Amino acid sequence: MGPHTLTLRWALAVCIMCILEAAPDPVGDDKNLGQQSFPIDCDKIPKDSPSGVYVIKPESSVPLVVYCKKDTEGKVWTVLQRNTLTSEITWLESWTTYKYGFGNVLKDYWLGNEYIHLLSSQRPYMVRFVLEDKAKKEWYADYDIFSIDKEANGYTLRLGRYTGTAGDYLTTYDASNVHDNMKFSTKDRDQDRSTSHCAASYGGWWYDNCQLVLLNAKGYINWKTICGGDCSSSMIMIRPTVIL
Repeated sequence: MGPHTLTLRWALAVCIMCILEAAPDPVGDDKNLGQQSFPIDCDKIPKDSPSGVYVIKPESSVPLVVYCKKDTEGKVWTVLQRNTLTSEITWLESWTTYKYGFGNVLKDYWLGNEYIHLLSSQRPYMVRFVLEDKAKKEWYADYDIFSIDKEANGYTLRLGRYTGTAGDYLTTYDASNVHDNMKFSTKDRDQDRSTSHCAASYGGWWYDNCQLVLLNAKGYINWKTICGGDCSSSMIMIRPTVIL
């Protein structure tokens, strides 16, 4: 377990402890003494809550410290990833570190593949990939379905239909590359279809041969046609979806 993972776990412990201490003691029910009810995702936090750090508890998961992002329409998203071009994170982490997450929820972080799997399995979700280019212009790519498979299936990425401004470079097969339905690769677990080891050069991601899109790398944030590795920031966030 690396230092970034410990930072995330420490923040989790402190945040949960503070919430439990602040909660009033239940009356007449010793079974619930010291227990606290958490929302299953950011969509379930109180509607008047601002963007910020919250504790959620997806089904079958331990409580998680996450950043909840409220958009201009008042919809609240659960942030899974955030990276900046000047990030201190190397992103060259092991399979286990990517499994349980690392970073700082107030800055750059990865929630953890196991928790993303549990979160995205409890009900249907959509995903939004947000990019800010070097001119500080914002772009986005929405997919109306999002989940990742369990670890035994390599945390395979599953995406639905695209809408947005950034262009669809995750489900579109282009120049021998497609990210949708690819397994996750890390520096110690190569699951891409390239003759090289993509994750060993960049960081953990759903590689093919190697990538059209890469958001998990130090000093390199790439989305084809938007930025050639020099996007200033990225963010991945999900919320419940309605499929029409």
